[in-house]
Parts: sequence; C-alpha cells; structure tokens
Amino acid sequence: MDWTLYDAALFDLDGVLTPTAEVHMRAWSEMFNDFLRARGVSEPYTDEDYFAHVDGRPRYEGVRTFLESRGIELPEGDPSDGTDAETVSGLGNRKNEAFNVVLARDGVTAYEGSIRLLDALEKAGTRMAVVSSSKNAAAVLEAAGIADRFPVVVSGAEANELGLAGKPSPETFLHAAFALGVTRERAVVLEDATSGVRAGRDGEFGLVVGVDRGAGAAALTEAGADLVVQDLAELLP
Repeated sequence: MDWTLYDAALFDLDGVLTPTAEVHMRAWSEMFNDFLRARGVSEPYTDEDYFAHVDGRPRYEGVRTFLESRGIELPEGDPSDGTDAETVSGLGNRKNEAFNVVLARDGVTAYEGSIRLLDALEKAGTRMAVVSSSKNAAAVLEAAGIADRFPVVVSGAEANELGLAGKPSPETFLHAAFALGVTRERAVVLEDATSGVRAGRDGEFGLVVGVDRGAGAAALTEAGADLVVQDLAELLP
C-alpha cells in the first residue's frame, strides 16, 4: 500500500476501527427477535439479515429495510417515539437503548491492527476522519480511547443535522473529505459494509478498501471495493 498517493483516510467506525459491530449485532438481534416473537413470527432474525439489510445503514433505514424483507408494514413514526412504540422509529430507538446498555457495561477496544495503521498514518501526516452511520460514534470513539485521532467525525447525528443522505449515498464521505480539505481522488475510503463500499465507489474516491469482518470478500468486491483485507495492519505502508 503506497500511502504517498493519498492525502486522507476516511474510516467507517463499527467493524473497521472497533469491533462494535458485535455489540450492534447483539442489540439488533435481541430487539428484532423480541419484536418478531411478540407478533407470532416463527422465522427468526439472523446474522445474515444483519449483513443483508442492516449493516452500514442509518438506524431507521435498517429497521425499515429489514421489515420490508419480511413483508411487515409499520408506521414510520417520529424520532421522538418511545421505545415501546410499534413504529419504525420506535424500534430504532429500542435498538439504540440496547446498544448503549451493552457499550456502558462492556466497553469496547479498538482492533490492534487498526491502531497500528492509525499510528503509521498519523506519523506520515495523512489526514483522517471517521464517517459512521451510527449516532453513537462519538461515544464509541471515547470508549475506545481514540477520539483525539480524528479532527473530523461525521456521525449519523451530524448527517441528520446537515441533511446528508446516509450510506450507500456518498454524501457523508464527500462531506468528510471537504472538511479535511482534500479531493475525493486523494482520499481512501475504508469500509466493512457493502453499503459503505458502494458509497465509496459511487463517490469516485481514489481507493475503496473493503475490510472483511463477515460480509465476505466477494460481496465487498462486487459492491465496488478495489481491494479487500481482513485487518488494517495489511495496509501498513
């Protein structure tokens, strides 16, 4: 990997820098399976559903996409809905509550290979940003002890405030590149979700790296990854 060809690295968070995907997966599974059981649906929510319908998407969109896959219709509701509301927003808020409980209880540790790459890029002067669909991105970065590494963090909350479309739209990545003062051609996108890889491809960034934490190398390549790694240490200069 020749990092001298690029000025910036735009990192997804969950599954790329930190194993919070595991926390998200448990929270999604518990929330959706409780919901399905209450409705008498025998087919459970699985990890395959996570990767196909939820991974990398904004929270409410993930709820909506999964429900559509099962032919379940719910009112959209409002982001202010309580966690007991039978709405798309209510289910999304229910999942977020479960995630925060697990994060506060168990914490999170960044991947060792990811830390090694951050150290190398920081030393080389490569600009870095986090681009995450999660509204909890700031809390996760703080819990992992790496918040001070990133002058730019585009979370799901900031995307909503700025009116930016979520992944697979490239808008959040483009905003991060602009905030760092770099062109898309000189920026690398690093993603573990097919929706994020598509965002990098459609945004015409200089390089799109797929990080295979479970989505599969074939799926990431088909979505538009220029190369696929299993650990960010493989990208050390």
